Amino acid sequence: MGRPRHSSRQIDRLLTAFMGDPSAWRYGYELAKEAGIPTGTLYPALLRLADDDFLDDHWELPDDRGGRVRRMYRLTPAGLEFAAGRLTVDRRDGTRRGPVTVGPAA
Repeated sequence: MGRPRHSSRQIDRLLTAFMGDPSAWRYGYELAKEAGIPTGTLYPALLRLADDDFLDDHWELPDDRGGRVRRMYRLTPAGLEFAAGRLTVDRRDGTRRGPVTVGPAA
């Protein structure tokens, strides 16, 4: 049967990073650094979360000063609810789901 979608430790670390400022638009590299997730793991996770309507995404074009085109992400209302549920203590059995902090993995 397999494990449920979006049930990995990396997803928990990513959601924790988003919950620091849930309404802010974030780009992938910033999230990878904050959550301590390699980009090869991060981008497929972001795409799955966006496909399931937990993230809004859009392309940000460079301004007059230059810069890069970036894909930006932020939690949707459904994503905020999903993240809050994943990252809280399960009151039924007292176990914590999700990480306590984000940052490079030890």
